Amino acid sequence: MHVDALRQALHAQPFRSFALRLVDGREFPVPHPDFVAVSPRTVVVIDPQTEGPTVIEPMLIISLEMTGGTQPSGSQQAPS
Repeated sequence: MHVDALRQALHAQPFRSFALRLVDGREFPVPHPDFVAVSPRTVVVIDPQTEGPTVIEPMLIISLEMTGGTQPSGSQQAPS
């Protein structure tokens, strides 16, 4: 997958959660743009279950699948 397609999904307004599917069948949910860092040669995804980072080669990503609704990505809500 070209990193520009991933960047476009991360910067979509409003943001829609998605999953990255790899050639080996693994899938990484991306519930918020802060869970992914993209560089030209690597993608770092934080797994919301383990909170651990996974470094992925962009060529190993075979699809980006929209999984959920929209949510605001640009601002944080103040605690109540």
